[in-house]
Amino acid sequence: MSSDEFSKLVDKLNQQGKMSYIEGATEDQITQFEKDNDTVLPSKYREWLLYCDGGEFFLPAGVQMYGVAHKPIIDVKNDDRPDDKYIVIGALASGDPVLFEKSEEKICVYDHESGEIDEELIYDDFYAFLDDLYDLLGIGE
Repeated sequence: MSSDEFSKLVDKLNQQGKMSYIEGATEDQITQFEKDNDTVLPSKYREWLLYCDGGEFFLPAGVQMYGVAHKPIIDVKNDDRPDDKYIVIGALASGDPVLFEKSEEKICVYDHESGEIDEELIYDDFYAFLDDLYDLLGIGE
């Protein structure tokens, strides 16, 4: 994503609702997190972490994202997932976790009620997830 596209996405989020962005992580912090946890974060999520290392979107009740340098930190062993091939990177206000499958770019939501990944909530990458958050959360309905 170009810096212009990135800026447009951030502007769109800010126009849609109240956000609480946490200071971005450094490239070294992200790399160290991946090394320490023997994982590779999705590329678009990595880019986002440089801007915002976690935070809360669509306050007061939207989604909380986790970071690699600021609390809450991503817990790669978080049990709130369908199995250990997924890593939880955030949670919706409903409690359903936002995750990615290891070695994949796709971001998805695990539906606790059904006990499955919600097929309608699988996104090609982290930016596609962010771009759909307003609709996903049902804001303005």
